[in-house]
Amino acid sequence: MKVASYLTMAAALLSLQQSASAAAGAEAFRWPNGARAAVSLAYDDALDSQLDHAIPALDKYQLKGSFYLQLSNPAVDRRMTAWRAAARNGHELGNHSLFHQCSLKAPGHEWVQPQRDLDTTSVAQMRDQVAVANTMLYAIDGKRERTYTVPCGDVMAGGVAGGASYLAAIAPDFVAIKAGGGDAVTASMAALDPYAVTVLAPVGLSGKELIALVEQGAAKGTMVNFTFHGVGGDYLTTSAQAHEELLKYLAEHRTTYWTDTFLNIMTYVKKQKRGDH
Repeated sequence: MKVASYLTMAAALLSLQQSASAAAGAEAFRWPNGARAAVSLAYDDALDSQLDHAIPALDKYQLKGSFYLQLSNPAVDRRMTAWRAAARNGHELGNHSLFHQCSLKAPGHEWVQPQRDLDTTSVAQMRDQVAVANTMLYAIDGKRERTYTVPCGDVMAGGVAGGASYLAAIAPDFVAIKAGGGDAVTASMAALDPYAVTVLAPVGLSGKELIALVEQGAAKGTMVNFTFHGVGGDYLTTSAQAHEELLKYLAEHRTTYWTDTFLNIMTYVKKQKRGDH
């Protein structure tokens, strides 16, 4: 047999091995009811457009989302009845801190108010603030289990030289934490840290682009984490049309994608990683 033939056969075997390896990786983590991926639809800051557009769309397609409330946002007080109704209907109310502390020195953060500057807020102050936010959320929905999303993805609190991450100080109070920007698609469930889950905050993406990311999650057999802000309004906006196109796709492919609250997904993930079946 010629050398070229040997090389062709070797390349074919390598390709088969890589395909088998990829398939095995996708099957290594088992999602409920044979789903190929989990999808978390999250919404930050307690915005009016989420109550006006996102929740009605989720309810239309019988999907559940996670809403991370900045408790100082006037929309929490002004529309308390609507937030309570969302929680009764199965949507998650998550902790997004009292005052949305972010780093003023970070690029593009000129909007951060001095009294809400994470660079001058200590770890102990953030721990207290987040604990009070959990108490306020309990008063709204009567639930104790909670997840947290880090405002701006900034974790380095001030108060010590060089700053220090405050996540370890608050982690015991939460099932899981979305810790900042990154890829929407989790690369590996085996390597996933439940207290540092990366998310994508879509801005201006089309429904087709959002769906393509979901399909990547199915190909990997992992999970997809979106954190929206404005939906059809407010800021960092995703159009209501693009958002609804994504929901329609997920609803039409329920056997492929397990779409649920971040709390429910991460409760399941942690049990699976512990071997509790």
